Amino acid sequence: MNALALPPATPWRDLQVDAGLAAPLAVRLHEAAAGAKRRPLVLHLPGGAFIGGDLDSGMPAAQLLAASGCVVASLDYPKAPGQPFPAALQAAAALLRWLRRARCRLAGMGSTLWVAGEEAGANLAAGLALWARDQGLPLAGQVLLAPLLDPRMATASLRAAGQGCADCSIARGWHAYLDGRADHPYAAPLYAARLARVAPAFVATADDCPLRDEGRAYAGALRSAGVTVHEKRLAAPTGWPQALTRLASLQTPWAAELVAALRAFRDETRAACCPIVRRSTKRAGPAEPEPGARSA
Repeated sequence: MNALALPPATPWRDLQVDAGLAAPLAVRLHEAAAGAKRRPLVLHLPGGAFIGGDLDSGMPAAQLLAASGCVVASLDYPKAPGQPFPAALQAAAALLRWLRRARCRLAGMGSTLWVAGEEAGANLAAGLALWARDQGLPLAGQVLLAPLLDPRMATASLRAAGQGCADCSIARGWHAYLDGRADHPYAAPLYAARLARVAPAFVATADDCPLRDEGRAYAGALRSAGVTVHEKRLAAPTGWPQALTRLASLQTPWAAELVAALRAFRDETRAACCPIVRRSTKRAGPAEPEPGARSA
């Protein structure tokens, strides 16, 4: 196999999940790549500037996560302006609780729980990681691809791409989503005053992505708060973030590079979260169970 080739596309199926809300949640469940062991269960949130995006546009990112050895549950969350902040996060939080209960059935014994997203979905994933910390709900990782995090839209990378004006799609999305709540840390994680003790983060940016600077700023802020950060910087050209919505992008060199980095993040977070427990040589007895190995 070519060193840059990805595994074949993984199977997926659509579900209607009753997570205790007024209506069922539309979820697309992607199986992990063949041969993957100790598979994280990932709640994935597609991009779309808070006002667009769906399970189909989220397929490329979900398949990249699945290729790295994860079981992926993509959520078609509520969209602004009809349902501004915090509707999307409330739906994601309800699904995260449901996935935690179902994780052994969906991903196997010993599976850990991640959140992930691209563009606006990465904003939601970062906010969800903060919420999970505050709720005492353990996460093993958060994956942020080209994250949309800065409602001020004042970065050099945005300006260089001709973005950030009042009439651009990103500005329209922020305005529709925030609905006057730009000061809430779950809505704008980049400006959260307290980032300590959130889940280890994988932050991927690209040199030609308009969202590059805010992603790298958030990685730096997490590090300053003592959070473990695995940062992946992709060389141009990538076409991010739009390329993350195109299935043809799965055949690019950067896709294989990203999957390799995600696999390393998976292995390292698994080792940190669930170290191997060896039996004592002094007396017989069962080894201590690994965290997260109990039935949901």
